[in-house]
Amino acid sequence: MENKNSQNDFISEDPWRVFRIMSEFVDGFEVLSGIGKAVSIFGSNRTKAGSKYYKLTEEIAYLLAKEGYAIITGSGPGIMEAANKGAKRAKGKSIGLNIQIPSEQKPNKYVDILLDFRYFFVRKVMFVKYAKAFVIMPGGYGTLDEFSEALTLIQTQRIDKFPIVLVGSEYWRGMLAWLKDTLLKNSNISKKDLEIFTIVDKPQDVVKAVKNFYTF
Repeated sequence: MENKNSQNDFISEDPWRVFRIMSEFVDGFEVLSGIGKAVSIFGSNRTKAGSKYYKLTEEIAYLLAKEGYAIITGSGPGIMEAANKGAKRAKGKSIGLNIQIPSEQKPNKYVDILLDFRYFFVRKVMFVKYAKAFVIMPGGYGTLDEFSEALTLIQTQRIDKFPIVLVGSEYWRGMLAWLKDTLLKNSNISKKDLEIFTIVDKPQDVVKAVKNFYTF
C-alpha cells in the first residue's frame, strides 16, 4: 500500500516538474535551432563496432554530412556511435541527445554537440522537430518506438510528411510482411500508410531518398 505522505510529496512536486520540463524544452530549442538541416538516425545501442550495420551506419552518416546535413542521434553506443563517427569524419555537425536512464547511458566520443534529457517525450520532440528525415537502422524497442511515433504523426497529419528510411531489407522483411498481411488485411491501416516509409539497403540510396523528397 502506498504511503500517504509519499503520495502527497509526489503531488506537491508536480509544479516543479513542469519547470524542469520547460527548461529542457528551452535548452533544446536554443541549441538546436541553429543547426540547419539535419537527419535523425536511430538504431540499436547493442550493435558492435565493426559489424555490418555499424559500418553501414557510419557510411550513411558520412554521406549525409557531406551533403550538408547535421546528424542527430541518441548519443549512445552502437548505431548511435557509428552515426556520430560518420558525421565527424565528414567534418559535419555531430549531435547527441542523451537520456538519463538507470543504466546510465554515456555519450559516445564522437558527439560534438550534446544535450542531456531527463524526459523521453521532450527528447523525442527534438528528434522530430529538427529533422528533415529519419533513418531507421536495425534496432529494438527504442528504435521501433521512434519509428512508430513518426508514422503516427504523419498518418494523423500532426506533422508534415518527411522521409522515413528503413535500412536493411533483410532485417525489416518480417515486420513489413506483418504490416501487409495482418494490419492491412484487417483494414487497420490503408495502402497509403505503407507509403509513409521506404526500405533501402545501400548508403547511396538513403541519401537519394532524402534528396529526391526535397527536389520535388
